[in-house]
Amino acid sequence: MGLAKTEIFSADQNEIALFAKAFGHPARVAILQHLFDLNACVCGDLVNEIGLAQPTISQHLKELKQLGLIKGTVEGTSVCYCIHLENWTKMKKVMRNFLDQDLKTNSCC
Repeated sequence: MGLAKTEIFSADQNEIALFAKAFGHPARVAILQHLFDLNACVCGDLVNEIGLAQPTISQHLKELKQLGLIKGTVEGTSVCYCIHLENWTKMKKVMRNFLDQDLKTNSCC
């Protein structure tokens, strides 16, 4: 299997693809929705709320954290997660600019 060759794409294209990855799995969407619904940090109750195994939830949290859409802080023996509002706002702007593109004419097909 070949490499993704992300270096041949623009920084904007790579950024859009990374942000889109957050929505590429329904578990990540459910986690983000739950964090927004609570409007607070979550410490460990995502397994019951989402309905997936702890290792699976942990993997999705890791992905979302690497993408910068959530942040985590250590409280005692658990890690608490919440939406990273600054990065969420940036992601919305980047994605809105991309999704708001329209064809100049409708002369194709």
